Amino acid sequence: MTTDQPESTTTARASIRDVAERAGVSVSTVSRILNGNYPPAPKTRGKVMRAVQELNYSPNPHARALTGTESNTVGIVVRQLDDGFLLALVQAIATAVEDAGMLCLIGTTGNEPGKEIEVLRQMHGQHVRGVIVVGAVEETEAYRAAMTSYIASLDRSRTRLVLCARPPVEGADAHSVVQYDNTGGAYAATSHLVSRGHRRILLLGGPPASTISKERRAGYRKALADLGVPVDPALEVGPAWDRATGRAVMSRLDRSAFTAVLAHTDQVAAGAMQYLREQGLRLPDDMSFVGFDDSPVATDLDLTSVRIPSAELGRTAVRMLLAPDAREDREMFATHVVVRGSVVAPRA
Repeated sequence: MTTDQPESTTTARASIRDVAERAGVSVSTVSRILNGNYPPAPKTRGKVMRAVQELNYSPNPHARALTGTESNTVGIVVRQLDDGFLLALVQAIATAVEDAGMLCLIGTTGNEPGKEIEVLRQMHGQHVRGVIVVGAVEETEAYRAAMTSYIASLDRSRTRLVLCARPPVEGADAHSVVQYDNTGGAYAATSHLVSRGHRRILLLGGPPASTISKERRAGYRKALADLGVPVDPALEVGPAWDRATGRAVMSRLDRSAFTAVLAHTDQVAAGAMQYLREQGLRLPDDMSFVGFDDSPVATDLDLTSVRIPSAELGRTAVRMLLAPDAREDREMFATHVVVRGSVVAPRA
């Protein structure tokens, strides 16, 4: 029996050169059409797409990132990949990037001031299609000036920048921002503790210059003021950003001065709770806790925590990066308190 369907190759994966040869065009023409950045004649596009279908061609994202006129690599810059919110957020971004047929280049900065700008410049040198900067930063005048200059440089080279889970850079244009409501989350968490009868609430905060720390501190203070609870600066302590620092800060405090703790993250809460248990305290009977992130750690510890929508943030950041008209988009996601068993009324 005969058929007018072309032969298909099953012994080897078709290459972009095979597509170009069958369509009778150049490899670069095929690449531009498949990348969506080339306005070909309908006849040319039709020939290329028929060849793609006949050969069952699937573009190799690794090869596509290294060839062609436009990079298909997206840079992700993050402080660290812990086992909490940042890891979940980067995973969400990486999944969305992969779904779009592109590659991720991830750079970490640790907690070293100034290293973020260095990593961003390295990313730019790799000719990435765009950069997504994830998480908080310690914002100083020098940082803002350097970042403003860097954003302008990216814009001139038509490289997109999205800030994810942090506020926009004051005075800078040409960057998109997707963030979540830190202030509202801290306000809700503090209000929850007050509703259970707590009046001496410790804010176990992060680095004081961090954008996230500032927003959470503002939410904590506003909730206390709105609910008629005196704001005591002595109950704002830190910095703590992981288990070790949470434990260390808690070990230096007079525990009789407060009945509840609002921790900077679930990891910070875990470290502080571990120390108190080692000292013989029964939790939550002797001390109530609320964390931030609603990470797997919160579930393990039965810890009430503020949920941050990491999956939604990640997908939105990638959408902004790839959208043709999103140079200065702004989007804010809500947060909410997930109530578990770590908060009870204080002892009389």
